[in-house]
Amino acid sequence: MTPLLAATSLIAGYALLCWVLPFGRCWRCRKTGSHPRLITRKLTTCRRCKGAGLRLRHGRAAFNYLARIHADAASAKNSGTR
Repeated sequence: MTPLLAATSLIAGYALLCWVLPFGRCWRCRKTGSHPRLITRKLTTCRRCKGAGLRLRHGRAAFNYLARIHADAASAKNSGTR
């Protein structure tokens, strides 16, 4: 298998994963929504996922950003403003 084919298949697989499962497990709280403080070990809400235990994948966030730019450009073109 050539490196180009391997890279293409990895990118296509990750794109499919981002489309089917846009949210991944939060690495900080391990999908529990809370984690212990460093010194007191008291459980607090995870700031990274805001207690949900899930986070948006980087690929899906990039797709959402590009889709928003495209939609804004299309609406500006249709309305006649720049």
